[in-house]
Amino acid sequence: QVQLAESGGGSVQPGGSLRLSCVVSEYPTSRYSIGWFRQAPGKEREAVAAIYRGGGTTYHDESVKGRFTISQDNTKKTLYLQMNRLKLEDTAMYYCAASPDVASFLDLNFDAWGQGTLVTVSS
Repeated sequence: QVQLAESGGGSVQPGGSLRLSCVVSEYPTSRYSIGWFRQAPGKEREAVAAIYRGGGTTYHDESVKGRFTISQDNTKKTLYLQMNRLKLEDTAMYYCAASPDVASFLDLNFDAWGQGTLVTVSS
């Protein structure tokens, strides 16, 4: 089973930036769609961004489009989430996850996910 490990969370002020990283045990991602979901305290999980199986196409939720960018470095077996212009409502635990396809990812059906990394946006 694929294994994922996130890092890079922290505390920032509104408008700041962070880059999350996720080391993935299996690359290239020909078997999975991988991406990021988040869960804020007291709220449901939500898909943030994903890369389609095969790596050619990306998805970004409307709430982060234009501010967050998902990317990957196959040589480093690492998935990234560059987060710019962070808002208070971006505060959440962010998880890296893998699904058989993007449809499953958006349905929050994951084959595997990491332990999460906390992002706190506060003034």
